[in-house]
Amino acid sequence: MDRMDRPLDAAFVKQQGRKRLAAGVTGLSLVMTAFVWGPSLLRPSVARERVRIGKVETGPVEASITASGTVVPEVEEVLASPMEARVLKILRRPGDVLKKGDPIVELDLSESILAVEKLDRDLALKVNKQASTRLDLEAKLNEIEAKREIKRLELEALRSQLARNRTLSAEGLISEETLKLSELAEAKAAVELRQLEADSRTAEKATRTQIAGLDLEMATLRGERGQARRQLELATTKADRDGVLTWALSEEGAAIHKGDVIARLADLRSFRVDATVSDVHARQVVPGMPAAVKVGDDTLEGTVASVSPAVQNGAITLSVALAEKTSPLLRSRMRVDVLVITDRKPRTLRVKRGPFVNGEGTQDVFVVRGDRAVKTPVEIGVVGFDYCEVARGVAEGEEILLSDMRDYAHVRELRLR
Repeated sequence: MDRMDRPLDAAFVKQQGRKRLAAGVTGLSLVMTAFVWGPSLLRPSVARERVRIGKVETGPVEASITASGTVVPEVEEVLASPMEARVLKILRRPGDVLKKGDPIVELDLSESILAVEKLDRDLALKVNKQASTRLDLEAKLNEIEAKREIKRLELEALRSQLARNRTLSAEGLISEETLKLSELAEAKAAVELRQLEADSRTAEKATRTQIAGLDLEMATLRGERGQARRQLELATTKADRDGVLTWALSEEGAAIHKGDVIARLADLRSFRVDATVSDVHARQVVPGMPAAVKVGDDTLEGTVASVSPAVQNGAITLSVALAEKTSPLLRSRMRVDVLVITDRKPRTLRVKRGPFVNGEGTQDVFVVRGDRAVKTPVEIGVVGFDYCEVARGVAEGEEILLSDMRDYAHVRELRLR
């Protein structure tokens, strides 16, 4: 018998059978493992520490418009030059703390001093002229009064003479012509006396009128002199309140004109916030609306005090009055965020605001379910600076992925590692 036709050894056959059985069992195990674990291995996953998770809770939500603000002194006084002058000396520099009455800038006031002195001389001359006019008019009145008294005496004498002549004429002792001459003389004297009395009244009126005119001229001169002296006092550029000098002229010898700003003085004990916001919100922002000013991690309450009607560079300007205008958190020219509150929900379901929010309305978010994050449609209501309202789709206590999940927009479920 050929060696190739001999039967295989029984032990060898048994060994080969065991190998085939082991291979089959291993293949079957691999198939079962793939069937059980395959879906989870293929499901997208994300590490918990890589995403922000927020819990749905009950609380207030405020819708707001964000504006960029600057803290400024509530009161800032502008000192302007009341006249043409020249800067002689800079006495104070920006940042100096001033007390009421402290001088800031020394101006050349020689021309103003000469103007005041001229007004003093003009007023003195007018006083002398008034006195002289009064004396002249009084002398004229005295002269008229003397003439009137003399004429009155003459009239009395002529009347006595006329009475005697009438008696004599009745007795036939004088002629009719003599009587008529006596009557004419008496009538003439009476007319002259009335004329003098009228002249006296006219002179008195003229005296009062001229003196009143001189009084008016003197009052005008006194007013001009007082104004010139006030301008002279103002030209000393003294602080009229306690405060901090925020700006002042810095060039000695410079010529300044009437109305030019010399210095700015601020009271740094109280502040307000001036803010700008896009003009697309112009119809929404009105005076009286509540506002919140973010100073670092702190928030100061306030109210929109005024809104400028003008639009500049696509923005409107508004002023916010602070409830705590003397807060130690505030510094002049500090940049802050201003939230103008347009809507307020005092109690509603809310969650921390995050990149997952695409505005108000229904949208898909990932809600945490154990070790999974399941895409769920929810309705976002009022969107505030810190929180947004979750009007429908989740319950209090549930958790939402707050991070930007746009890379997983096609995924319905995520595994959380």
